[in-house]
Amino acid sequence: MSDRELPRKLDSLLSGVRFGQFVSVGVVGLIADTITLVALTELVGVEPWLAGLLSIEAAILVMFAVNERWTFAGVGEPGKLLRRLVKSHAVRSVGSSVQYGIFYGLVTFAGISVTLFGNDIWYLFSKWIAVGVAMFVNYAFESLFTWRVHAE
Repeated sequence: MSDRELPRKLDSLLSGVRFGQFVSVGVVGLIADTITLVALTELVGVEPWLAGLLSIEAAILVMFAVNERWTFAGVGEPGKLLRRLVKSHAVRSVGSSVQYGIFYGLVTFAGISVTLFGNDIWYLFSKWIAVGVAMFVNYAFESLFTWRVHAE
């Protein structure tokens, strides 16, 4: 890495507009994640630890689609959508692992209960905490590796 490459990469990450868009897309992803998690847990009866894995995938697909059309529109190689989707999954595997590790740890070992209408919804708070932490990892990795914003 050259002396000029690191500052260029850091500058590209510090785009307030792009970060704001990424966070907005993250909110959309969190909604998809939460709906999937609650539906699988409460309606289908899937254990939260397993539903959490499936809900992450739903959120990744939704966020990729929105990021592709909005946050990173015009960035990346034209005609390489499938390649970016595969790369996004590979890149997000780091953030998803961080997210799932925190989620699993909070759901399984924290020993906390939050009850609403007779149901323990601690798993929702655990999910939201985990997503918040993983968001920063995902932003950096998606910006640098999936859409390569520093190469604009």
